[in-house]
Amino acid sequence: MMMAHVDPTTLKISREISRDDILLSVAHLGDAGRVFVGSSDARVYELDTTQEKLEPVAMEGHQSYVTGLVQTGNMLISGSFDGTLIWWDLESRQPVRTVHAHQKWIRQLAISPDGSLLASVADDMVCRVWKTAKGKLVRELKGHAEKTPHHFPSMLYACGFSADGQFLATADRTGKAVIWDVKKGRQLATVEAPIMYTWDPKQRIHSIGGARSVAFSPDNSLLAIGGTGAINNIDHLEALSRIEIFDWEKGERTHEFSGDTYKGLVEQMVFHPENQWLLAAGGDHNGFIKFYDLKEKKIIKQEKAPMHVHDLSLNAAHDTIYGAGHGKLVIWQMESRPADVESDSAAEEKASE
Repeated sequence: MMMAHVDPTTLKISREISRDDILLSVAHLGDAGRVFVGSSDARVYELDTTQEKLEPVAMEGHQSYVTGLVQTGNMLISGSFDGTLIWWDLESRQPVRTVHAHQKWIRQLAISPDGSLLASVADDMVCRVWKTAKGKLVRELKGHAEKTPHHFPSMLYACGFSADGQFLATADRTGKAVIWDVKKGRQLATVEAPIMYTWDPKQRIHSIGGARSVAFSPDNSLLAIGGTGAINNIDHLEALSRIEIFDWEKGERTHEFSGDTYKGLVEQMVFHPENQWLLAAGGDHNGFIKFYDLKEKKIIKQEKAPMHVHDLSLNAAHDTIYGAGHGKLVIWQMESRPADVESDSAAEEKASE
């Protein structure tokens, strides 16, 4: 059965929750309004967004920024700059397992579609794949250089599974992405977006640019890499947001989106499961949220977000978006209609033909 058509042009904010911290990660449970966020204060917070007066519940266990959150079954898994992964029981909100996963900052987590595998990437330039049930390490993937072309430490920013769980992509500071066979732990291909890497001799160790997000198309054929174009002012991150999309098996770039209204890093991307659109969000000092039509190679919708967006989580219908960022949790909603019902604009176009 086809999913309902979700119309990005109807995007609107349904709730905006202000906070004193920076929210770096977000995960929501079903459509019940139960949301978890990872904070710069080293805590995970549970929020019931259906309540008018919020009473956040703090979950303590990390020692630094909580940069990744994923949910599987009755477990929430968090990753942090402290290099640890923590498994939390969703009912008791207590940690049940802590794994010292990386020697350096964990940048991002990804969960396989069936919930059985967790991928973590960190500044030690290793992607590790774990069994979610027991926290057992099953793969250690090394395909990225530890140094940039200018001989300074690189960073492994992003990871993401394909829709069927066969493939995993990882991406680094230089704009290089590696595609892996998950079952065999074998490197299949690499694609590169070098414009996303900026070198400045005055601030050469500054964490700038890079490929910050990856996403596979629903049929696995395309890989989107999100970051920035060339950075003109490192202090203020003055660079246009940028997405490059590749047919990764052929090594060919098929799409390029840049030069539009909003600036900054593309921190997160999500393909609609039926390829209706590609969603991207991020920012610099300000934030943005955008939707792309890959078939028409155009932007469907873009608007300023209330904050720099660091992470996104969508509901099953893909018509509700939870965005975590600088000082805010924002919930966006879009209108949807049955797949066999035309929109008013589509009907008008047919009538005019």
